[in-house]
Amino acid sequence: MSEAQNPMLSLKGVRKVFFPGTVNEKIALAGVDLDLAPGDFVTIIGGNGAGKSTMLNATAGVWPIDEGTIYVDGINITKLSEYKRAKYIGRVFQDPVTGTAGNMQIEENLALAARRGERRTLRWAISSKERNQFRELVATLGLGLENRMTTKVGLLSGGQRQALTLLMATLKQPKLLLLDEHTAALDPKTAAKVLEISDSLIEKNKLTALMVTHNMKDAITHGNRLIMMHEGRIIFDVAGEEKKKLTVEMLMEKFSQTSGTDFANDRALLG
Repeated sequence: MSEAQNPMLSLKGVRKVFFPGTVNEKIALAGVDLDLAPGDFVTIIGGNGAGKSTMLNATAGVWPIDEGTIYVDGINITKLSEYKRAKYIGRVFQDPVTGTAGNMQIEENLALAARRGERRTLRWAISSKERNQFRELVATLGLGLENRMTTKVGLLSGGQRQALTLLMATLKQPKLLLLDEHTAALDPKTAAKVLEISDSLIEKNKLTALMVTHNMKDAITHGNRLIMMHEGRIIFDVAGEEKKKLTVEMLMEKFSQTSGTDFANDRALLG
C-alpha cells in the first residue's frame, strides 16, 4: 500500500474503561473508529468526560487500551510504549510547564528536542551550526526570543513557553501532532497568538494534527475537519466547506440532536 493510501492515523474499535467492575466504572472510549488522512488538521470538541483527552492519551500510549488497534502511517503502534511512540508523535499539553525543562536554556531545550529518539552519547554540546539553526527557527515565532537563546526557559511567560514547546514538538516533523487544550491556560490574546503559531507550523511542515479544545469558536476557525465527542463516542464529523459554514449555534443544535442532551460546558460557550 502506498503512503498516499495510508491514513496517517487510524483508530479501530478503540475501547478504554477506567475502574472496571467497580462502582466508579467509567467507559471513557466506547469503540472509537477514526481515520486521519495525511495533512488533516482535526479539532475535537465535546463536554467534560466526553473522551477527548482520553483519545489523545490512548494514541500517545499513556496507558494500554482495552480493545482495538492504533496505526500511525500504517505502523501498528498499539503495543508500543509511550517512549517508543514518541518517535512518531509530537505532543503539546495544557500546562506550558509540561513540555519544557525550566532550568535549561532555550537553546538547550531545542537541542534536547533535536536529539529526541537518538541514542544518548557524549555529543550533547551544541554546535555553532545548530545554534544558528535554532536561532532562525525561534525567530519565526515572532516573539523576539531569538535574542534570548541562553535565557532559562523557567523565566519565560506561559505563552512564550507554549510557543517554544510547539517548536520543540514539531522540530523533527512528527507523523502526528497532538495538541491537548494547549491554549486553555493562557489569556485570550496569548492563546490567539499560540494558535496562530500552531496553524503556521502545521501548514509549513505539512503535519497531521489532532487538537482538543473547549472553545467552539476555535474548533470552527482552525483545521480542515471537526469532530464532536460524547460519552466516549464520535457523534459528529464534519470537514471542508461544510465545516467552514458552521457557527457555534449550529454546533450546539447538532450536539442536542445527536446526543439527546444540552451542551453543558461554560468554557466552550463563553469561548
